[in-house]
Formats: sequence, structure tokens, C-alpha cells
Amino acid sequence: MSSSALPLPLSSSSSSITHTTSNHSHHHGYSSSSSSNLSFQRQTQTPHTKQLSSHQPYPSPSDPPTHQPRKTVRYRLSQLCHQGQPHLARQLFDAIPQPKTVLWNTIIIGFICNGMPDEALRFYSRMVSTPSNASCDFYTYSAVLKACADARQLSIGKAVHCHVLRSRLESRSRIVYNSLLNMYCTCLSSANDEKGYVDDLVCRVFGSMRRRDVIAWNTMISWYVKTERFEEAFRSFWMMLKIGIKVTVVSFVNVFPAVSRMGSVRRANLLYGFLLKLGSKYANDPFVLSSSIFMYAELGCLDLARNVFDQSLERNTEVWNTMIGGYVQKNSPVEAINLFLKALASEQTILDEVTFLSALTAASQLQRLDFAQQLHAYLMKNSAVSRIMILNALIALYSRCNLVDISFQIFSRMCERDAVSWNTMVSAFVQNGLDDEGLMLVHEMQQQGFTIDSVAVTALLSAASNLRNLEIGKQTHAYILRHGIEFEGMESYLIDMYAKSGLIKSAQGLFEMCSTYGKDQATWNAMIAGNTQNGQIEQAFTTFRQMFEQNIVPNAVTIASILPACQSVGIVSLGKQLHGFAIRNCLDHNVFVGSALIDMYSKSGAIIYAENVFFISPEKNSVTYTSMILGYGQHGFSETALSLFYSMKESDVRPDGVTLVAILSACSYSGCVDKGLQIFESMEREYGIRPSCEHHCCVTDMLGRVGRVVEAYEFVKELGEEGNNFRILGSLLAACRNHGEFELGKNVANKLLQMERGKGLSGYHVLLSNIYAEEGNWEYVNRVRKGMREKGLTKDVGCSWVDVAGRVNSFVSRDQKHPRCDEIYGTLEQLALKMKDAGYRPGLGSEIGTIPEFVE
Repeated sequence: MSSSALPLPLSSSSSSITHTTSNHSHHHGYSSSSSSNLSFQRQTQTPHTKQLSSHQPYPSPSDPPTHQPRKTVRYRLSQLCHQGQPHLARQLFDAIPQPKTVLWNTIIIGFICNGMPDEALRFYSRMVSTPSNASCDFYTYSAVLKACADARQLSIGKAVHCHVLRSRLESRSRIVYNSLLNMYCTCLSSANDEKGYVDDLVCRVFGSMRRRDVIAWNTMISWYVKTERFEEAFRSFWMMLKIGIKVTVVSFVNVFPAVSRMGSVRRANLLYGFLLKLGSKYANDPFVLSSSIFMYAELGCLDLARNVFDQSLERNTEVWNTMIGGYVQKNSPVEAINLFLKALASEQTILDEVTFLSALTAASQLQRLDFAQQLHAYLMKNSAVSRIMILNALIALYSRCNLVDISFQIFSRMCERDAVSWNTMVSAFVQNGLDDEGLMLVHEMQQQGFTIDSVAVTALLSAASNLRNLEIGKQTHAYILRHGIEFEGMESYLIDMYAKSGLIKSAQGLFEMCSTYGKDQATWNAMIAGNTQNGQIEQAFTTFRQMFEQNIVPNAVTIASILPACQSVGIVSLGKQLHGFAIRNCLDHNVFVGSALIDMYSKSGAIIYAENVFFISPEKNSVTYTSMILGYGQHGFSETALSLFYSMKESDVRPDGVTLVAILSACSYSGCVDKGLQIFESMEREYGIRPSCEHHCCVTDMLGRVGRVVEAYEFVKELGEEGNNFRILGSLLAACRNHGEFELGKNVANKLLQMERGKGLSGYHVLLSNIYAEEGNWEYVNRVRKGMREKGLTKDVGCSWVDVAGRVNSFVSRDQKHPRCDEIYGTLEQLALKMKDAGYRPGLGSEIGTIPEFVE
């Protein structure tokens, strides 16, 4: 409803009254002030509302009869409104020839109490524009201002303010001033562009009040909290006490959030102690109890919150929910579930949707599938599972428990779905690695008429990153720009997507476009990780240094992102410095940092350091174990790797697909073929993991390394179409060359070359060339190399790094640029002679008597 819908005369004074909007309802469903003395309510009256309605000009039908010889028209109108039939009341009103003010007010209040503020405003417009004996009084203006607040109609509220000023009633009415204050505070959020001016206006209205009662003070405290001026809210509370205003329960309910947001436990204890001194009427009020528990929980003092809960004499559903929710929000799911079970067993407690949502969230945090299934069954028996909110929570719960198929079954059977349902299911697919399914569901979501919001966009960008699908990523980015979508962390998602798609320059451009103050930790971390993943090692360290220069403190994700850059160039000393930084900032106990440190030390050759980090890590997940197993395998400690792998079961850590790749690789490096095959054959049966291409490649390599080339070839043949993979056939080809299976190698090489057409891969041409060279078939060697030259294929040049005395030395094949290259090649010649004396003979494909090309 626009302001033009009401013929309200606006004076010049109205133009000076600006507006803003905000939901004025407080945390537990109360309003911080009463804007009118409404004689009836369909909703439950809060203690605050009851207190504020200290004088009732119109008796409510629900009030006990005192002296009522006959039912008046006023009583009948009030009764109809109380029964939820304000339109019938209006029809009866229209039949009255000369209605008095009290009857006009009854209809206005009736519309408001039935959640129809726009109708109330239209009726007020009719009242002021109809010539009659009725004139607006305190209660008319108070009710209309309440309607303006409910409808967020600031412009109409300003016009009503002008009416009040012209009526000259305001100087005698605290009721009207309280309603004005409430109206301006409630309408704040729709006028953010004029926030400073409206702040000043609210303070001026409050300052011009001749007598400020507790309602006005409560409104201002709530206003300060909503505008995040917590110190002012706290000061206002103590000022109210200082001047002798008697506080109400609403005063505490309003000021508690300010204290929790200030992070002051001392002030919280001070306020709660004062509350206890006021007696049980205050301390045992359910709304105050709930607010006290919420305050302590937000401060992280769950023990104090629980003390308040345990000492409470009367616990309603809100109190139970606040305590359970506090445990969930502060990541104490075990305590949340235990308290939920107590609530379930309590005969006096009525559980609602919020209770079950908290329990489902706690089960999700713990990934307690058994409890989740029991709770699901309970909800089905009690018919609560049909509600959308509960079903959405169940979808998220089963997804967290890695049972995305059950999540989809619940989603598919939903009779009604909202945007949260679609977003939850899309996110479930993406988080469980089913990115293609997530993308298809987004398409279906659009076809069903649901708008793609920030949550769906986040899932789309994650899916594009996981799939390295640049096209999807670009389309999503364009959609964000077209629809003006903004959400926290958006830049980090976009940078990550472009970096993982190989467009590191685009990612860097986005990063540089962000203002200095707009770059949060997540944005810096995404850029550092992107540079590291794309081999931009120097740029990764440059960004890391810039992060320090901008006074952005690195977190665990930062350290875990930069550590792989150290192993890429073999700079162990720099890795040690980062390790020291992590220790000083208490980040070394983070499971991701620990895993990255183990990986860095292992790949840098410092296996003892990796081992030390592993054993002192207080928390270990599958990634931690995988990194250590891989490190042992690469250093030839296969038995230790196997022992660690088998110990995972005792530590209740379930191996994943990557862990199986690591242990199979360890078996391959050390030639433990039988144990490796035993683990491979038990993958699906014991660990529920279906072998993938990586696992098949490990088995092929394992058999090929020990000379069981024919067996490896038969294994690949049995894979059928799955065996037609570059990595699997490449491992088989390398084994054929190393063990002299030349004829078999030629067959594999020809198959690879057929698959390779148009892809520009040189590695398999080189391997085939080497096989011919091993046979001494130089004609075919020249033919393969000529074909490579015609196709423009060149072998990728390898590069090595050596850290000597803190300086990184890099080498490539046939390098002559190093300042000490004469000494290096001289040493290599001596080593070559010693190798010959020890009985080493180079292969037929090597040029005898020359230095190998890989000498760096």
C-alpha cells in the first residue's frame, strides 16, 4: 500500500521526518514497546504487552464482567473482531448513523489485531476524511501509528505525525509519543540510505518527551541493539536505573543481547546478579530465562547458561529450545542431544519444530546415523515429518552422514518443496561429489519456477570448481552480475573457480579488483591456494607476504594452502618457518595444518619431521593418515605404511578412496604385491569403496614393477572399457619397456597412440621410441621421432630444485646456466665412472659413455 492511497494532508513538518525500517519484534516474540492500548489480541499477550496496557478504554469480551446490564454496540464490534471477523464488524459499523470515536477506534484496533494493518490505515483515512462528530484521540493515533509500524509505512507514519502535531494532543500523551518512537524505530530498515538522519530523528523524538516511562526507555534500548550500538544500549539501561525508572522483564530481554554482542562476561554477571536481586517474579519469567541462557551461550559460557537453566523453576518450550540451541550453536552436539532426550522424557514439556530442528542439527554435526534414524522414525510416528522445515533438516542430516541417496528419496517424496528444499538437495549433491547431479537439479529447479539465489549460486560455483568446468563457472558468474547477487565470500568462490579451471590470470584480476578492505581471510586464502595449485609458487609467496602487510592474520586454511608451495620447490627451511608460525599461533593442532605439514615434510625428504608431526597431532582424520602412509611409501617403508593403514580401524578413522590409493602405491614402491592385491580385492567388501581408475592404475603399476607384466596386461584386459585409460595403459607400457616385453609394449603403445590422436601428448611417443631403442631398432626410433617433429610434439623439460644454505638452485635438462656447472658436470662424470666400476651397465637405448640427460 503506498502513501498515496490515503488522503492524508502533509504539512511541511512531515517532510523533515525521514524513515528507516526494521523488524521491531524482539528475540522472543515481544515488542520492545507498546504502541497502542489494543483491547483484544488473537496472539498470546506477552507480559510486556499486559504491563503496558495499564488502562483499557474499551472493555474486551474476554475480560470478566463487572457491571454490564446490556451488551453495547461497542461490545458487539469488539467481540466480532476478537473472533477474527473484522469485516463483519465493519459491516455492522457501516449501519451506525453517527458512530462515535470509540467505535472508529474499535474497528481500527480490530484490523490491527487481526494482522491487517493496511486495512486499519484505510479505515483511518476514511475517518479523517469523513465529516462527523468523531475526532481522533490518543488511542486513535496510537493505534494508527502501530499500524504504520506493522505495515512498514513510514511515509504514512510521517503524515500521522503531522496530524498529531496539529491536534495539540501530543503534549499530554505519553501513549502517542511511545507509539511515535516505536513507529520510527520499526521502520528503520527501509531507510538505510537515510540512516544517519533517522538516527538523529529517533533521538530527537525521545529527547522531546516530557515524561519518559519504562516503555520509552525499553524502546530506545532495543533501538540501540538493532543499530549495533551496544554500549549506548547498556548505558541507557543503567541511566534508567539511576533516574529511578522501575525496570521490567522486557528491559532485561532488550539489554541482554547488547551484553552478549559486547563480549563482556563481567557485565553479563552484573546484570544477571541484579536480576536475581529483583526476586523470582523477574528471575523465573520464561522470557527472561530464555534471554539469560541465550546471552551466556552467545558469550561461550555454556556452563553458566546451563546453571541458569538448571536453577529455573518453570521451563517452557522456549527455555528448552534456547538451551539446546545454545549447545548446537557452540558446537557441543553431545550435550544438545542429551538435553533433547531429557526434554523428550519430560511429561511437562511440549516440543515444537525448533526443538526437533536443533536435535537434527546436533545429529548432523556428530554424523550419528543411528540417532538420526531413530529420530526420523519418531517424527514419522508423530506425523511431524510432513512439515517442510523438518524434511529439509533430514535431507541435510543424511547428506552429512554420506547417505545422499536417502536425502534424495526424502526430497523426491516431498509433497511440497520450498527454495530451501531445492538448495539443500543441490548442496547435498555437490558436497558428496555428485556435481553433475547437482547441476541437473539446478536446471530442474529453474524449470519449476524457483529463483536461483545466493545459496544455489554457491553450490554452482563449487560444482564448477570441482569439475574444472569453466563454461558453467562463467555462466554462473554472468548470472551473478546480471541479477546483482551479493553474498559473503562471493569473491573467494569466484577466485577458486577460475583458479581451478586454469585461468589463474582471471582469478588474479578478480582478486586485484577487490578493494583492500573488501578482502577478507577467505579471499586471500583462495588466491594463495589458486597460485599454489597452478604452479605460481613465487606469486603465492608474494600474496602471502601482502596478506601480512595488510594486517590480515593468516588462519589454519592459509597455512594449509601455502605449505604445498614449499614442497614444490623443495624449500624445507621455509616450511619449517611456517611450522614455527603455526605453533606460535596455536594452528599446528588443526587437522588440516597437520596434514599439510606431514605432506610437506614427506615430499621434501624429511620423513622424521613428518612422523613427529603425525604422532603429536591431537586430531587425525583420513587425510592425515593418507599423507603419512603416502610418505612412508615414497621413502620405502612399506611395512610401516601397512601397519599404519591397519591401525586406522582401531582409531575409528575410516579410509577413503585416496587412502586406498596411498597404501596401494606404498605396496607398489616396495614390491609388496600380494598384500597390495589383498587390499585391492577387499576394497568394496570391507571399506565400501568401488575401485576407480586410480586404484586400477596402482595395481597395474604394482604388477609391472615386479616383472609380472603379462599378469598386469591380463588385469587391464579384464577391466574392459575401464582399462582404456591413458594412465593405466601408460603404466603398463612403462613396465613393458623396463622388463623387455617389447612385442607386448608395441601393442600397448599403438593402442595409446590411437587414443592420443589430436591430444598432443608426447610421453607415449617417447616411451615407444625408447622400446625400439632397447631392441636396437634405430630405423623405427627415427621414424617415431620424425613423426613427433612433424606433429610439433616435444618432450616436456623436467626441472629440479635443490635448497643449499637457504638458496634454491634450479636445474633443467642439459643445463649450462648454473654458475658452478663445470664442477657439477665434473662430479657427475666421476659418479658415472664409479657406477661402471660397480657393475652398472646402461641400457641399449642410452648413449654409452655420455652423461645421462637427467643429471640435474
